[in-house]
Amino acid sequence: MNFFQLGILIFFGFFIIFGVLVFSGILPFFDTTPDGVGGEAVLWGAVPAELLRAPLDELNSENKDVFSVRYEEKNEESFDTELVEALASGTGPDMILLPGNLLVRHENKLLPLPYAQMSARTFRDTYAEGSELYLGSTGVLALPFSIDPMVMYWNRDLFTNAGIVGPPEEWDAFLSLAGTLTKKDAALNISKSTIALGDFSNVRNAKDILAMLIIQAGNPIVEVSEGVRRVSLYDQRGLVTPPAQSALRFYTEFANPSTPVYSWNRSLPNSRDMFAAGDLAVYFGRASERKAIAAQSPRLNFDVALVPQIQDVERKTTFAALTGIAVLKNSRNPQTAFYAGYALTGKDFSERFSRVSGVPPARRDLLSKPPKDADIFTPVFYNSALIARSWLDPRPDETERIFSAMVSNVLSGRSTISSAVAKASEDLAALF
Repeated sequence: MNFFQLGILIFFGFFIIFGVLVFSGILPFFDTTPDGVGGEAVLWGAVPAELLRAPLDELNSENKDVFSVRYEEKNEESFDTELVEALASGTGPDMILLPGNLLVRHENKLLPLPYAQMSARTFRDTYAEGSELYLGSTGVLALPFSIDPMVMYWNRDLFTNAGIVGPPEEWDAFLSLAGTLTKKDAALNISKSTIALGDFSNVRNAKDILAMLIIQAGNPIVEVSEGVRRVSLYDQRGLVTPPAQSALRFYTEFANPSTPVYSWNRSLPNSRDMFAAGDLAVYFGRASERKAIAAQSPRLNFDVALVPQIQDVERKTTFAALTGIAVLKNSRNPQTAFYAGYALTGKDFSERFSRVSGVPPARRDLLSKPPKDADIFTPVFYNSALIARSWLDPRPDETERIFSAMVSNVLSGRSTISSAVAKASEDLAALF
C-alpha cells in the first residue's frame, strides 16, 4: 500500500467514525439545531442547587441562542408528592433528575428516548455498565448523569496502631480482623469497632450494603426478561447455599454476641458518626459522603479503598446510587428537553459537575481517565463507579422496611435465615 492509498483510507475512515458519532447523538452536527428545539427546559431534582449553579450557568451561556435550562431544587422527602401534584395541575417540569431507586415508581410518567435515536449499543458504549438500569423495553428511560458508588473508608491510625498495613480486599479477612481491632470489655460493651455490620437502625446505608453483599454473592435481586420483572431473591442460582442467604448470614454475624467476630450492636452511635469520632475502623459509604466526613472530623486520618470482594471472584462489584436525566410525558417542550438532556450528560457538563460535587460521572470516557489534578480519592471513586451495580427497587421506603425486618427477625431468633429471605422475597414480589 503506497502513501496515497493510506492517506485515502485514513481520510474516509475519519468521516465514517465522525458520522457514527453524529448520528448516535454523541456529537452534534456542527452548529445545526434540530427543528423544534428552543426556549427553556425546566429541570427538577433533589441535588443541591449550588452544585449545579456554575455548570448550568456555563451551559446556558454556551447555548444562549439555542436553549436554556432552569433548575429547581426540591426537597428529597416531598419530591414524589410535589411532582405528582404538579403534573396533575399541568405545571410540572420538562425533565427530572431521576434516582435509580425511583425508576420503577415514576416509569409511567417518563417519555423514553427511542432506540432509533440512541441505540442500546451506543448507550452501552457511552455509559458505565451499572447505568443499564435505565434501558427500557421501548427506549432509554433516562440519560445517565452520575454514579455515586459505595466505597470503603478506613481509619489509618487504627490500622497502623494494630500493625496492619491496610484494609482487607476480601470479606473473609474481616472474620479474623474483627477480633484484632474491636475493643470490648468483659460485659461485651464495645468501645471501638472494626466494622459496622449486623444491625440495621444505626448502620448508615444498611439496605444498600446488604443489597451489595447479595449482588456480589451472585443474585441480582430483581431480574428482567423480555420486559417481565421477577424477584429472584430466594433463588438458589446453582449454588449449594442461595446467595441471599449467604449474604444475610455474613451480615448478621457481626451483631451476634456469641461469635468471635461480634463488633456491632444497636446501642452504638450511627456508624458514620462513630467513624468520624475515630472509633470505627471501617465505614461503608458513598463517594458523595467524603466531604461531609472530612467536615465532621477535620483531623481524622482516613483513606478510601474499593469495597471488599468475595474470595476468588471473577468480577468485582460494588453498589451505587444512580441518577439520570429523564424527560416527562407532560413536558411542554420535549424536543428541547431531549436536546438539553444530551448536553447535561455530555462530556463537558459531566466533567464540570463531577469536579464540583465530587460524585463520579456516568460516562465511560471520563471514568477511564480521572482528571490529572484530582485528589487522591478520585481514582478509587472512578474505579468503583465502573464496577458499580444497582437493582430495580420498586418502593425505596417499603424495601427499607423489608430489608430491616429480614435482619431483625434473624437477630431476634424469630426466623431462620432461610425463612427470613423467603419472606422478604414474597414481600418484594408483592410490591411489583
